[in-house]
Amino acid sequence: MKSYIKSIKLACMAMASMAMVSCLDFSPEAQMNDDSVWSKANNFQLFANQFYGYTHDIQSGASYQYAVSDGPHSDTRSDLIAGANVNVYSQGTNTIPQSDGNYTTLYRQIYYTNLLLKKAASFDNKEAIKVPVAEAKFFRAYCYFELVQLYGNVILLTEPVDMDSPKMNAQRDDRSLVIDQCVKDLQEAAKDLPETVSEAGRLTCDAANAMLSRVALYEATWQKFHTGGADATTNSERVTSLLNTAKTAAKAVMEGKRYKLFYSDKLGTESYRYMFILEDEKCNPAGLTTKDNTEYILARRHKATDGVNLNITKAYLTNAVYPTRKLANMYVCQNGLPITYNGTTNAMFKGYDQATSEYQNRDNRMLTTLAPRGTKVWDNTIDHCRTAWDDSDLARAKEVGVTVNSGYQTHKWAVERQVADRFECMDFPVIRYAEVLLNFAEAVYELQGRISDSDLDKSLNLVRLRSNPNMVKLSNALVDNNGLSMREEIRRERTVELTFEGFRIDDLKRWATAPVEMPQDQLGVKWKGTQFETLWANQSRQLNSEGCIIMYDNRKWDDKLYLYPLPSDQLQLNPNIGQNPGWEK
Repeated sequence: MKSYIKSIKLACMAMASMAMVSCLDFSPEAQMNDDSVWSKANNFQLFANQFYGYTHDIQSGASYQYAVSDGPHSDTRSDLIAGANVNVYSQGTNTIPQSDGNYTTLYRQIYYTNLLLKKAASFDNKEAIKVPVAEAKFFRAYCYFELVQLYGNVILLTEPVDMDSPKMNAQRDDRSLVIDQCVKDLQEAAKDLPETVSEAGRLTCDAANAMLSRVALYEATWQKFHTGGADATTNSERVTSLLNTAKTAAKAVMEGKRYKLFYSDKLGTESYRYMFILEDEKCNPAGLTTKDNTEYILARRHKATDGVNLNITKAYLTNAVYPTRKLANMYVCQNGLPITYNGTTNAMFKGYDQATSEYQNRDNRMLTTLAPRGTKVWDNTIDHCRTAWDDSDLARAKEVGVTVNSGYQTHKWAVERQVADRFECMDFPVIRYAEVLLNFAEAVYELQGRISDSDLDKSLNLVRLRSNPNMVKLSNALVDNNGLSMREEIRRERTVELTFEGFRIDDLKRWATAPVEMPQDQLGVKWKGTQFETLWANQSRQLNSEGCIIMYDNRKWDDKLYLYPLPSDQLQLNPNIGQNPGWEK
């Protein structure tokens, strides 16, 4: 770990230049050592601005930040998406890397947050710097949570440590100690961050509480299911405490009523899809822009001049991302029931005979996340973009064929206006209100082993009904009368709502269900005996026993994959940190 310290002084200005807003305007040496610099309250804020570059994004920075492109949290490493090439992480065949930029980057960023907090301790006017101090605590927690998710136990540092410090050769601290520090930091940040901000994208108390609900729920369920097994029903004292923390934090955001699910009467059930492509340009039939987004609690903002650093419209709309049959099958029907349940087939499910039959009577998010054959779509090209934002644009649309790759096509994340590749400028939702509502529902259920209909109605059902105003709500009666599992239905809702946003693989790991879910073959549409057999006669991939396209098989899972291995260079620098279980040889 010593190696990352060597570049801190030289890197400080480079990091600051990536800030969301203003950068520091003094030299690295002054930043680190000049007490006169730290005597000015405004400079604390200038220094804290760089922290906003630490979050998840579409694609930027270290790979831990990639939520859409391939990174440790991306759905591309889960069970629900396939790609043109085998993803070694999804396939279960990744190996120990020589180096890992995530490890060194996160510790470098923690150094900066600790530096601000150290300087703040001797600053006389605490009130004048309480916001940048709170921001430093939030982002220190953010970075440590990243480290825990990736590596488990990690060295906990709460002060800026010089390269020669013995602390840099320490053993790793237990993850519980690290998570406790994250909880403490986020609780303290929530007290000092404002309720509202004049500049979009900055932290509020709701952002701290929302992040707290994420951290506490993750660790509570990790401890519950990794100790008691994937079907655990009892909670230890620590699990109970963390679940209560997650519930309370989510409830604080809900009761604050400063955020709500994004919905436009004009966009209707398409509101969900358009939310992800709101820009500061004309970008939808309702004329809404990023300022109309009521749902993003914390967003990674993108300016038109900067773009999003990924050819995202082409990647998602022209089928460089291959959704699987497993994802498609997860969407319930409008009667609120899965396509099959309790040994029966849902009467509303129309089967797979036709290319579009499985989309009928389903959750509208299936139709706005995926694009069935015949769907009219626009992209960012001059020939197929929207210009009038009414039905006249249909003449410029292209029709989805879905006779390539998995036979399922994505629609989410694809802009409709003409714009150069990589220069789409939609914000990325680091935290959105829908997640908070789902965190609340899951925390309540895991805390009590049950959840009331009233709690479902003020959380999960709001998310479900946003896209499906006529769908039967999730209720205890629906679950009990149809032999369902409330736990599984809560998890299903989370999966389909947050798909392609960087949650699925982490959820499978914390629920300890990865050993069951990850080795399953990744399948495409049912080809044999369906309309696809005629429409797609040159389909050449192998089929399984049901006639479904096999995208990738021979997938593996080993429990060592719950955590990433420590990189070889860090083990050489500090043998005391040890390697994660299963990766020792």
